[in-house]
Amino acid sequence: MSIEIINPFNGKKILSYKEMDKKSIKAAIDEAHEAHLHWKKNHVNYRGNLMRKAANILLEEKTKLAKTMAIEMGKPLKQGISEVEKCAWVCNYYADAARGFLKKRTIRTEAFKSFVTHEPLGVILAVMPWNFPLWQVFRFAAPTLMAGNGAILKHASNVPASALAIQEIFERAGVPSGLFKTVLASSKAVKGMIENPKIKAVTLTGSGPAGRAVASIAGKNIKKTVLELGGSDAYLILEDADLDEAVEACVTSRLINSGQSCIGAKRFIVVEKIYDKFLKKFKAKMKSKKMGDPLKGNTDIGPMARFDLRDELHEQVKESIEKGAKAILGGKIPGNRKGAFYPATILVNVKKGMPAYDDELFGPVASVIKVADQNEAIEVANDSKFGLGAAVFTQDRKLGEYIATRQLQAGACFVNAYVKSDPRLPFGGIKTSGYGRELSKDGILEFVNSKTVYIK
Repeated sequence: MSIEIINPFNGKKILSYKEMDKKSIKAAIDEAHEAHLHWKKNHVNYRGNLMRKAANILLEEKTKLAKTMAIEMGKPLKQGISEVEKCAWVCNYYADAARGFLKKRTIRTEAFKSFVTHEPLGVILAVMPWNFPLWQVFRFAAPTLMAGNGAILKHASNVPASALAIQEIFERAGVPSGLFKTVLASSKAVKGMIENPKIKAVTLTGSGPAGRAVASIAGKNIKKTVLELGGSDAYLILEDADLDEAVEACVTSRLINSGQSCIGAKRFIVVEKIYDKFLKKFKAKMKSKKMGDPLKGNTDIGPMARFDLRDELHEQVKESIEKGAKAILGGKIPGNRKGAFYPATILVNVKKGMPAYDDELFGPVASVIKVADQNEAIEVANDSKFGLGAAVFTQDRKLGEYIATRQLQAGACFVNAYVKSDPRLPFGGIKTSGYGRELSKDGILEFVNSKTVYIK
């Protein structure tokens, strides 16, 4: 079978790749395992030098890589360039920080000597999504390789060129051949890969159903998993919020990657006293964003990654409207465009029981919910099966800090800013948004054996 690239901007087939068979996949895992056995013996400073070379290659090729993402999954070019730059950042970050994170930790006991050391687990399988084809791989790969592990990448089937480009970048940087391997295969191959004894752990970024399936197989094989799943991030707009600042952050977060972001703002919970003012500014800002060819530098909203995803999103919008929501912007599939486009959309009168309230809308659709006060805003924000990110907008920073720290149920809570991942900060969710952490010190320690050594 073959894996085909369909350009979501025009629906045309661009390239196709042959899908790997079981024998080829096993050979890739064997190769990664052998490479890891040598790689783990290298000093962390040596690994860091190669990681910096990978960062330099990323920066040199950022426009080319951004164009690949635009063609494969519709990411606007300027956003793709920013994504590649962020990948270089995470490579440089771990090149500098890994030695300190992995440093032996002495603990005083009654022993002559006792300490904790961090050793690599082996080959880690990464099952990655299409929406940030480079970033979501590099934020896993940089700490994983710096810790001394090997890696197998099973990327989403609609971004094979991006997947192969990542392997090539590491190889050009001087990482041993086979240490990081891209496997071109369907999701059906994941079960066999997890069951392979040379795969020691699994990380997945993707949907809830995919996370449950991977966790189930890994659990049966007693293998650790890190899951970053969906989100329906709530942004609370309190009475004293700076509305211009809030609207700018809310629109940016909702429309980044054409609305296809797990930590994109999805539900905008606005207190009644400033609801009308917020909505007027929010609508004007959403309406001003340009939808078009992702390869053009002035495009804000490109096509969605696939036509079926666009159609699924539209069904969620239609069902919400049938249950009483109202579209005050967008809400219709453009009839004058060939690609998988969906316009910037705002739904109001959103209530519990609607997809726009209960589920993740993975596209440029905003659910605006009016509440009486701050207490109801917090209640509505937490009334979700998801718990990836959340934000609160208020000029009272002390209040914002209290709400973010003590009252909002999410893995990352921001005050007066939109939620984003940062190599310096742990990233991950709670509830059905997953478990485990990526990035920062927490991320590199997910896939090591923290070994206790006790000497009498």
